[in-house]
Amino acid sequence: LKNKTVRLIQLSIEEDSCREISDIGHVRVYKTDRLGMPLIETVTYPDCENPYEVAEACNYIRFLNRSTGKVRTGIGAARQDVNVSCAGGTRVEIKGVSHIKWIPKLTHNEAFRQWALLSICKLLTDRVAKPAEWKLTWEFVDKKLIHVPMVPKRGKDKFKVIAVNLPHFHGVLSHFLQPGKMFADELADRIKVIACIEKPNLLHNEEIEPQFPEIQWNNVKTLLKAGDSDSQLIIWGPEADLVTAVETIEERCKMAFAGVPKETRKSFPDGTTIFERVLPGADRMYPDTDSAPIPLPDAYINELAKKLPPDVIEQYVQLREWQVPEDTYTFIFKKNLFPVIKKIVTELEISPKYIGSFFGHTVKNIDGHHAGAVEFNYYLVFELFKYLRDEKLGFALARKMLPVLYLHPKIDFNSILMGLNFKPTEKAEILTRIEFLKRVFNAHGRSKDPEAEANWLMGQVRKIAEGNVDLHELRQLL
Repeated sequence: LKNKTVRLIQLSIEEDSCREISDIGHVRVYKTDRLGMPLIETVTYPDCENPYEVAEACNYIRFLNRSTGKVRTGIGAARQDVNVSCAGGTRVEIKGVSHIKWIPKLTHNEAFRQWALLSICKLLTDRVAKPAEWKLTWEFVDKKLIHVPMVPKRGKDKFKVIAVNLPHFHGVLSHFLQPGKMFADELADRIKVIACIEKPNLLHNEEIEPQFPEIQWNNVKTLLKAGDSDSQLIIWGPEADLVTAVETIEERCKMAFAGVPKETRKSFPDGTTIFERVLPGADRMYPDTDSAPIPLPDAYINELAKKLPPDVIEQYVQLREWQVPEDTYTFIFKKNLFPVIKKIVTELEISPKYIGSFFGHTVKNIDGHHAGAVEFNYYLVFELFKYLRDEKLGFALARKMLPVLYLHPKIDFNSILMGLNFKPTEKAEILTRIEFLKRVFNAHGRSKDPEAEANWLMGQVRKIAEGNVDLHELRQLL
């Protein structure tokens, strides 16, 4: 990267799996549209120390793959599993992050969540002398007794209500973890995934904005014989699932005494995450599908090495030396444009700063307006500049010709110029027109300011001058 080296643990090829479309109750739906798609997985060491380094490393891997010209591009071509830990915490894997721009906020929020969980851990261990002996208590309750207004019935499953007491958890359920989420959300997320009870699936007595203020929490405390340092929950669902839900709540609360549980989480565009599943280990839920490594002959690897493009960091350094504006780099690397830029610079001897800006600004703008309309061959830009140079025409014409070339890549350059009503005009003729226009300017009593006069004249002759005279030279002359 710009300021450090990030090491790689592993580089492997794998096949994509089915993607989950929905998970409601006990029914999961998968789609097979990307099943078996070959993937390159790049695994780094934990060498990134802040959210922006993580994004920079991810972009580097992205650009490195693009530089081969051998990978797919576009939406869904890449995704990231972002592993985050903080001092005292543990590795938490955020699965399938779709956009690199989400990464800084996601990693920041996950580090904050882990710090918050460590704060909860200290709070609980200060209160409970023997965490291993901690247990919750619960009771089936009559919804009328505590005025629960929303226990639905779904099909043949009659929903029941359970009240749960969490000893010494006062203030923990409402403890802030990440934007818009508190510790109680950790419980609700796990109940959805493990007990298959859809959200909303619980209420608690520490809600900042109670959904149902009419619930009689004092009746719940009395029923459960709760103390002042305890917290209470109400959960509902099919009776068979409620038993699993209680076990899930107890398991997650016991984890709170240890700090941060190892788990896999799902990301959202706002930078928050939710529990997805337990982080797989040696006792993973499914058989290991990895195959034994296949050794490649040294001769094959050495032959491939001869065809390698320049490393991305070398391209970055070269663009810096050429003084190409940095706001163009992402587009250049994303589209793998460095080879064609270098070809134009070396073979046509055009200013690298100018041609880099042309790609990073003009080409990017046209590309954005016609995204998905055509698959443009960017080496046509080389042919365009070669034509202008050979015909001794100004490069300013490239900005006008490129939009036509982009949509009609097989059209010849002379036809483009005819369509633009371009007419070759000698420099002397343009200067003669300027003398006439100066008299027109002065005859109408306009401003005597030389700058205003030069601007007006430039506007009048620009259309005919483009491609025939260097515009910078013409402006200096005016």
